Amino acid sequence: MPQKSAWEKEYQQSILVTGDDRPQNFLVQFLKYLKKEKKLPMEDLAVLDLGCGTGRNSNYLAQRGNTVCGLDIAENALQTATARAKKLGLEVEYRKQSIGRPLLFGEAHFDLILDITTSNSLKSSEREVYLKEVSRVLKPGGFFILRALCKDGDQNAQNLLKSSPGGELDTYYLKDLKLTERVFSEKDLKDLYGRYFVFDKLAKDVGYPQMKGVTYKRKYWLAILRKK
Repeated sequence: MPQKSAWEKEYQQSILVTGDDRPQNFLVQFLKYLKKEKKLPMEDLAVLDLGCGTGRNSNYLAQRGNTVCGLDIAENALQTATARAKKLGLEVEYRKQSIGRPLLFGEAHFDLILDITTSNSLKSSEREVYLKEVSRVLKPGGFFILRALCKDGDQNAQNLLKSSPGGELDTYYLKDLKLTERVFSEKDLKDLYGRYFVFDKLAKDVGYPQMKGVTYKRKYWLAILRKK
């Protein structure tokens, strides 16, 4: 599994991931929005964190009285997430699984699902499975928080698409990481996710990831989705 090996290596070398144990700021803001505007309680929720990494978001939600399950393909990331949860006195279920395969949960199981820049590494066939499965396990009235790589107005994305194209639409290959990533135009994002979900909120965000000591300006889509 090339992706698995790539992410195991990434969590050892930390080229892209920060290793931070604090929740991501935009997620905290989205959760406040859901509580205030959508009256979604922030406790006693069943939460699924797709691509949970070292557990920064999973553990944060568990600290607030929610039942959380985090999935990832990198064993070393899951070990760190589990150790951090134990240190905080939390019971978080961490499982090793690709999100491009059927999820081992019953239908309408979760109130809240997170995909924080995880599905961008999926192949198109895996992405189709992922979308169907997220829709299947999300409860009616539940919410799906998505952060995806943005193509529109992102010069670094445009450069990568030209210099190192991947084998599928709007993909590029990161040679140092041995990973292929997908970026989305607004139209493609809405067309793809709109088959299964309704967009409650869609915004752009800017981030500054580092690679080999060089900082790059990247744009992201931030979305809150509801099951159709």
